Amino acid sequence: MSTFEAHCQESILRFGQAFEAVHRWLDEFAGKPPYGMRHRRVRHHKAGMGEAKALFGDIAGEVARHHIISDLKEEGWTENDPFPRDEQHYVKMGLF
Repeated sequence: MSTFEAHCQESILRFGQAFEAVHRWLDEFAGKPPYGMRHRRVRHHKAGMGEAKALFGDIAGEVARHHIISDLKEEGWTENDPFPRDEQHYVKMGLF
Protein backbone atom coordinates (compact mmCIF):
# COMPACT_ATOMS: atom_id res chain seq x y z
CA MET A 1 0.00 0.00 0.00
CA SER A 2 1.23 3.48 -0.83
CA THR A 3 1.90 5.29 2.39
CA PHE A 4 1.91 9.01 3.07
CA GLU A 5 5.69 8.85 3.24
CA ALA A 6 5.93 7.01 -0.09
CA HIS A 7 3.68 9.56 -1.80
CA CYS A 8 5.75 12.42 -0.39
CA GLN A 9 9.02 10.79 -1.46
CA GLU A 10 7.71 10.26 -4.98
CA SER A 11 6.68 13.94 -5.10
CA ILE A 12 10.14 15.03 -4.00
CA LEU A 13 11.67 12.99 -6.81
CA ARG A 14 9.17 14.17 -9.47
CA PHE A 15 8.36 17.71 -8.38
CA GLY A 16 11.16 18.79 -6.04
CA GLN A 17 9.01 19.01 -2.92
CA ALA A 18 6.86 16.68 -0.81
CA PHE A 19 3.47 18.38 -1.20
CA GLU A 20 2.36 17.01 2.18
CA ALA A 21 -0.84 19.08 2.19
CA VAL A 22 -1.99 17.62 -1.14
CA HIS A 23 -1.38 14.03 -0.02
CA ARG A 24 -3.08 14.62 3.34
CA TRP A 25 -6.06 16.19 1.59
CA LEU A 26 -6.40 13.30 -0.89
CA ASP A 27 -6.32 10.74 1.93
CA GLU A 28 -8.26 12.77 4.49
CA PHE A 29 -11.00 10.14 4.81
CA ALA A 30 -8.69 7.10 5.00
CA GLY A 31 -9.67 4.81 7.84
CA LYS A 32 -12.63 6.98 8.85
CA PRO A 33 -16.24 5.81 8.85
CA PRO A 34 -18.00 5.14 6.61
CA TYR A 35 -15.10 4.79 4.14
CA GLY A 36 -12.18 2.99 5.75
CA MET A 37 -9.76 2.17 2.94
CA ARG A 38 -12.55 2.77 0.45
CA HIS A 39 -11.88 6.48 0.95
CA ARG A 40 -10.27 6.66 -2.49
CA ARG A 41 -13.68 6.95 -4.13
CA VAL A 42 -14.01 10.45 -2.64
CA ARG A 43 -11.07 12.31 -4.24
CA HIS A 44 -9.07 9.82 -6.30
CA HIS A 45 -10.42 10.81 -9.71
CA LYS A 46 -10.31 13.62 -12.29
CA ALA A 47 -12.73 15.80 -10.30
CA GLY A 48 -10.46 15.40 -7.25
CA MET A 49 -7.48 16.50 -9.32
CA GLY A 50 -9.39 19.65 -10.25
CA GLU A 51 -10.25 20.32 -6.61
CA ALA A 52 -6.59 19.85 -5.60
CA LYS A 53 -5.53 22.32 -8.30
CA ALA A 54 -8.12 24.87 -7.12
CA LEU A 55 -7.10 24.48 -3.47
CA PHE A 56 -3.32 24.17 -3.75
CA GLY A 57 -2.30 25.59 -7.13
CA ASP A 58 -1.62 24.41 -10.66
CA ILE A 59 1.14 21.91 -9.91
CA ALA A 60 -1.01 20.28 -7.22
CA GLY A 61 -3.23 18.87 -9.96
CA GLU A 62 -0.27 16.94 -11.37
CA VAL A 63 0.87 15.90 -7.89
CA ALA A 64 -2.65 14.60 -7.24
CA ARG A 65 -2.66 12.76 -10.57
CA HIS A 66 0.53 10.87 -9.69
CA HIS A 67 -0.78 10.04 -6.20
CA ILE A 68 -4.07 8.81 -7.68
CA ILE A 69 -2.39 6.69 -10.37
CA SER A 70 -0.16 5.05 -7.76
CA ASP A 71 -3.21 4.17 -5.67
CA LEU A 72 -5.33 3.10 -8.64
CA LYS A 73 -2.67 0.61 -9.66
CA GLU A 74 -3.03 -0.99 -6.23
CA GLU A 75 -6.72 -1.48 -7.06
CA GLY A 76 -5.84 -3.32 -10.30
CA TRP A 77 -6.26 -0.34 -12.62
CA THR A 78 -3.94 -0.13 -15.64
CA GLU A 79 -3.12 2.77 -17.93
CA ASN A 80 -5.25 1.07 -20.59
CA ASP A 81 -8.31 1.59 -18.37
CA PRO A 82 -10.25 4.85 -18.39
CA PHE A 83 -9.28 7.35 -15.72
CA PRO A 84 -12.15 7.74 -13.24
CA ARG A 85 -14.02 11.01 -13.78
CA ASP A 86 -15.67 11.39 -10.38
CA GLU A 87 -16.84 9.36 -7.39
CA GLN A 88 -19.78 7.81 -9.22
CA HIS A 89 -17.58 6.72 -12.15
CA TYR A 90 -14.93 5.40 -9.73
CA VAL A 91 -17.52 3.15 -8.07
CA LYS A 92 -19.06 2.12 -11.41
CA MET A 93 -15.61 0.99 -12.54
CA GLY A 94 -15.52 -1.33 -9.52
CA LEU A 95 -12.60 0.47 -7.90
CA PHE A 96 -14.41 1.33 -4.70
